[in-house]
Amino acid sequence: MGSGKTEVFDVALVKKEMIANMLKEVSASLEEKGYNSISQIVGYIISGEPGYISNYNDSRNKIRQYDRTEILAVILKTFLENA
Repeated sequence: MGSGKTEVFDVALVKKEMIANMLKEVSASLEEKGYNSISQIVGYIISGEPGYISNYNDSRNKIRQYDRTEILAVILKTFLENA
């Protein structure tokens, strides 16, 4: 079944990937509805007001699954890694 080796499961990396995927989905849904996705997501992160995020494709529920601080940390970390 396996090689007998212990595999390391990086929870932080998995969470980062989940948040990144959620942001891509929410962004695509906002753009599809004609919104500027960056402005809407920034508005949500700064204010905490879920009204910035459309209910379209369940986007509002998707983004609210994560703490805004976690979302911001993923965005900042990804930016710094790619800068």
